[in-house]
Amino acid sequence: MPKDSLTITDNRTNKVYEVPITDGTIRGIDLRQIRVSDDDFGLMSYDPAFINTASCRSSVTFIDGDNGILRYRGYPIEQLAEQATYLEVAYLLIHGELPTASQLEQWNSEVAQHTFVHENVKSFMSGFRYDAHPMGMFVGSVGALSTFYPEAKDVLNPEVRRSHMIRLIAKMPTIAAWSYRHSVGMPFVYPDFALSYAANFLTMLKRGSSPNYTPPPEAVRALDVLFILHADHEQNCSTNVMRSIGSSQADPYCALAGAAAALYGPLHGGANEAVLRMLREIGSLANVPGFIKEVKEGTGGRLMGFGHRVYKNYDPRAKVIKRLADQVFEVTGKKNPLLQVALELEKIALSDDYFVKRKLYPNVDFYSGLIYEALGIPVDMFPVMFAIPRTSGWLAQWEEMLADKEQKIARPRQIYTGYDERPFVPMNKR
Repeated sequence: MPKDSLTITDNRTNKVYEVPITDGTIRGIDLRQIRVSDDDFGLMSYDPAFINTASCRSSVTFIDGDNGILRYRGYPIEQLAEQATYLEVAYLLIHGELPTASQLEQWNSEVAQHTFVHENVKSFMSGFRYDAHPMGMFVGSVGALSTFYPEAKDVLNPEVRRSHMIRLIAKMPTIAAWSYRHSVGMPFVYPDFALSYAANFLTMLKRGSSPNYTPPPEAVRALDVLFILHADHEQNCSTNVMRSIGSSQADPYCALAGAAAALYGPLHGGANEAVLRMLREIGSLANVPGFIKEVKEGTGGRLMGFGHRVYKNYDPRAKVIKRLADQVFEVTGKKNPLLQVALELEKIALSDDYFVKRKLYPNVDFYSGLIYEALGIPVDMFPVMFAIPRTSGWLAQWEEMLADKEQKIARPRQIYTGYDERPFVPMNKR
């Protein structure tokens, strides 16, 4: 009868080993028994960038890249984006279930109460250079919050964890908006308890001299949907950093600052900015054929916003965001001329054999930059816009890691490629 195991023959020794298979995986530590001699360390796997390594068990987010499926706690992303609010999804990610009406009311109230930050935060944020990048300010400010909440270090206490997860979700829009305001020399705007999560952020971001500024409801809903789409995405680079830092039992502010720093990288949180740069370089529909020719020949152009390391089908978030783009452009009246270029690129990518064979389908970054730009949010703020909603996903993954008894402090192995032992050379002989 078939067995859930893998039989390995070591051709160096002719020894045969049987390794259990669980959930389609083998444990890396089981390879250690495969040795040439008693003093041999044992076999390791070599997997740069964790291409084929599962570092944890998780019940937060499910992705089926081949079939274009994304679910939070079992709920399809399309249904959540259409029917839920971001704070409802944040509750789901952290607690594992959708809230009842009374639970959501209490959750919204708790988050609203913690949107204010200590006045000293305002002081040190004012100390950043006038031209500081908003994301750099965001990362530094989130990390600095650790010094305001020393009790947050008690990460093994569930009640302490919950109180600081609420604080982090609540304060992210405030710090994000203030980072932007400082970068453009505008005074900080305080949170408004009466507004929704997304409306409060847009108000803090955009309010001018008039205290009566109210963001359009369509813009608020669009931002809320974007926040839902970006809330979590399994074990990506920044989530891996959040879990890795958290494995040392660092407080959540320090761990989240590290995750945000990973997101700051252009290969992670800067992808939608790269899409906008590409569209601007193309400029008009007339230049699309030439650009596509360069992409195929590898002579210049690079197609940004298409393809994904996980998805080998149409990114399910991209389907939602494309419909959202049309609604935002209609409401704001800012139909970006680059949209026609984007639509033509998408049309070609979905029909041209060159792209279809390579499974280069549009991903979530392809339209999100155009939407942010239509909402009047500058390019420098794009990674910050990503970090605000991803906070709930990072925290859900962080808490899951702390509760997992199999997890230890992160410590990957290496293959040493340096010198063998050699004697120290005195200065006069070098």
